[in-house]
Amino acid sequence: MSDASSISIVVPVRDDADALATLLDDLDAIADLRAERVVVDGRSSDGSFAVARSRADVALQVAPGRAVQLAAGVAASAGDWIWMLHADTRVPTQAWAELRRAVRDERATWGRFDVRLDAAGWPYRMIGASMNARSRVTGICTGDQGIFVRRDALASIGGVPLQPLMEDIELTRRLRRRARPVCIEVPLVASARRWQRHGVFPTILLMWRLRLQYYFGAAPEELVRVYYDVR
Repeated sequence: MSDASSISIVVPVRDDADALATLLDDLDAIADLRAERVVVDGRSSDGSFAVARSRADVALQVAPGRAVQLAAGVAASAGDWIWMLHADTRVPTQAWAELRRAVRDERATWGRFDVRLDAAGWPYRMIGASMNARSRVTGICTGDQGIFVRRDALASIGGVPLQPLMEDIELTRRLRRRARPVCIEVPLVASARRWQRHGVFPTILLMWRLRLQYYFGAAPEELVRVYYDVR
């Protein structure tokens, strides 16, 4: 794999038109970016799909659900590599350069970026640092970290896991069985609104509770009810 033009960027979105437009602005600002842009809207009630249709190479509407949207985006994309980005992610120019470098390595199978949150204060720096350190140790990553994967490797594990929660955890758990992730230190910027809305420590405790329950066998269908009840 040597040509960065064979990267497809897949973005699931729901009711996040402004954030999606900002992400696409970031991508437009990267002078040498040659990548297919696939935006999959989960039946938004705002202008998300209109933004997608006017600015993406491929724009789809499917039933809401990040896993379903990602799977639809992968199926509609053409690249040999898939880069999964959340709509509320900010992408610095250097991130693209590092991604191109990573996928040129024939040994690379999949990877992720470091992340920092877009809020000031030590709790938010702590959250980003702990996410980065944890994924380096465990090889398990979250969607905020801009997971990228070779298409054939994704197909070999059955594609994006079609479950209503923890699809990113399950995806990277399966990929880890094939290879350790490439960890890019240039950080993507993730939205801190989840922690700001519900409080830093209650949100941390909730996420750890859900992950522990999932680790010990709880079904995603059970966990998603807890997640949305709290949200």
